[in-house]
Amino acid sequence: QVQLVESGGGSVQAGGSLRLSCVYSGYMFNKGWFRQAPGKEREGVAAISPGGSFTYYADSVKGRFTISQDNARNTVYLQMNSLKPEDTAMYYCAAASDTSSYPLRTSAYRYWGRGTQVTVSS
Repeated sequence: QVQLVESGGGSVQAGGSLRLSCVYSGYMFNKGWFRQAPGKEREGVAAISPGGSFTYYADSVKGRFTISQDNARNTVYLQMNSLKPEDTAMYYCAAASDTSSYPLRTSAYRYWGRGTQVTVSS
């Protein structure tokens, strides 16, 4: 059974940093991080190809967030630096069951974690 478990969320002041972790089971294709604030649609934040050769970022987080993975530990990370209040959301990790040309689209992912809350205060 496929499982994804996020951790590392919390509250931080603007300009601070957090590192999210997601432990997954089974082989996956792209892995991604998404976020959703109340009343808003879920949006893609970052994604990484199975071997880590390709990474993808939303324009809003480029230069601030870094996605990485440790396949031996079945873990994908999202390092978030220079956090802004606009980054406040529930963050979800996701895994795809096949390839996609659109790695930041929600529809590309089959498996989802339950989320970890990130709150950034001004």
